[in-house]
Amino acid sequence: MVATVIKPSPGQKRSSWVLYPMFHFINIRELTFLFFAACVLTSQSLANDQEFMEDFLKREYSLSKPYRGLGFSSSSQWDLMGTAMVTPDHVRLTPDLQSRQGAVWSRIPLVLRDWELKVHFKIHGLGKKNLNGDGLAVWLTRDRMQNGPVFGNMNQFIGLGVFVDTYPNADKRHDRAFPYISVMLGNGTLSYDHDQDGRLTELGGCTAMVRNAIYNTFLLLRYSKYRLTLMVDVDGKQEWKHCADITGLRLPTGYFFGASSATGDLSDNHDIISMKLYQLTVERSLEEEKEVEEEEEVTVPRVVDMEQFQVVVQEEGMSGVQFFFTLLFSILGLGVLAVVGLMVYGRWTEKRRKRFY
Repeated sequence: MVATVIKPSPGQKRSSWVLYPMFHFINIRELTFLFFAACVLTSQSLANDQEFMEDFLKREYSLSKPYRGLGFSSSSQWDLMGTAMVTPDHVRLTPDLQSRQGAVWSRIPLVLRDWELKVHFKIHGLGKKNLNGDGLAVWLTRDRMQNGPVFGNMNQFIGLGVFVDTYPNADKRHDRAFPYISVMLGNGTLSYDHDQDGRLTELGGCTAMVRNAIYNTFLLLRYSKYRLTLMVDVDGKQEWKHCADITGLRLPTGYFFGASSATGDLSDNHDIISMKLYQLTVERSLEEEKEVEEEEEVTVPRVVDMEQFQVVVQEEGMSGVQFFFTLLFSILGLGVLAVVGLMVYGRWTEKRRKRFY
């Protein structure tokens, strides 16, 4: 048996070498186009979601391990107050003991226009659910190092407060589950109402199971283009979930970051593990830049159309069962009064009749 070998002619070789680069060129061109399209779409989605190009960690405003910038020396960037203490792993604002207040405050006023604050915190204790308290707060306010009733800080504050509330004071209402994270903007006259869990002055919020969590718990504040966004990551999925979105919010510069906590009859450990501030590089149009330059300097925080955030807290009416028993006991009471009245009247009539004999 003889094998037949067919050799390609020079013309066939030439045509194959011409076609190969052509197919190769077409594949590269298609892949390049697909890659470019994917990049454009991704960049657009990120821009729509994040609205900034880059972020830079600002260490002078940040608090993280090993907490070297925290203390009482003149070179420190953060101050401790009350029961707050530093450990190798965290800054404990309050221990799991009754009637404690503690805080940590930055010494450097914030001068950034667009920023993002990421807070890693932990709330844990031995108390059972709804037998723990009271929570912690993250601040950006004009005044610092002030004791008070609002999670360890002063009431009628001027600035921004984010409250991680773990105890429901208005326990007869079921419009929200606790722990609950809320945002409040103070102008020096508004008061935080503990009895209503801050409902009357809340700009937005959400439920977040942050107490005794088995995962790391984070909250993120982003302020850019007069918009404040609050997000949380508490379930170990390493994904930010939207909690509140507030537009038309004006914050002055020169305010101070801080975190505070307080316990009363109920208690918990309230720990700050880190507070990291990032400066955002934001794209602005020429009209937006002109608007920023021409705008008057903001001295007191404010929100455009504040009325949209107002919550009307109505007094809780009686349920059907309560109304039934109230009506029943009212009827029984009237019946008893009628019987007693008849008995008194009968005795008075009998005594009067005996006088004439």
